[in-house]
Amino acid sequence: MTRITTQLLAVRQRIAAAEVRFERVPGSVQLLAVSKGHPPPALREACSAGQRCFGESYVQEALGKINALTDCAPEWHFIGPLQRNKTRAVAAHFAWVQSLDRLALAERLSAQRPTDLPALQVCIEVNISGEASKSGVTPAEVPALAAALAALPRLRLRGLMALPAPVTEFAAQLATFQRLQALYEELRTRGYALDTLSMGMSDDLEAAIAAGATLVRVGTAIFGERM
Repeated sequence: MTRITTQLLAVRQRIAAAEVRFERVPGSVQLLAVSKGHPPPALREACSAGQRCFGESYVQEALGKINALTDCAPEWHFIGPLQRNKTRAVAAHFAWVQSLDRLALAERLSAQRPTDLPALQVCIEVNISGEASKSGVTPAEVPALAAALAALPRLRLRGLMALPAPVTEFAAQLATFQRLQALYEELRTRGYALDTLSMGMSDDLEAAIAAGATLVRVGTAIFGERM
């Protein structure tokens, strides 16, 4: 097996073990391979090992990979800060945007989504740790943005995403993820048909799964350090 195949298998085993440990349904947690900063051959190795969902943060870099891997037919998720002048490219080439935090960008994505493609799947990015350096809406702003996104015709609101401040203690990781999970459940009780809670990365995916993550975003543990 190649290095990437071996590391991908190890991550999948971590996810499966966490599902068992925290009494989650086996296979209920999806793996998004965060491929930003890694070249197309690395992604092709992961595709060959069965990985189909990839996360990118830089539009120009991603477009080169999308063009290079058409034969693999991956599902592309945009997970980085989105600039106004990049919305057309994202609307045309990605299946998901996980980092929506402004209604103006959502309106552009909805208007620019090609009519021959399914609705763009989106998550609201929440700045769950309140970091000034991070993008994302505050927890208090989520309900209003959710209502506005749900009304846009070419978008489908699927859930919430967060990138919490890094901490090493499991209990602290879990507490932060539980705050996002509570917000997610609050929206579901309001009638939103959400099914995606995107949280957890290489260093904290177990805590995220314990708190209810349905999707974990892992890059370093699969591909190694970025170039």
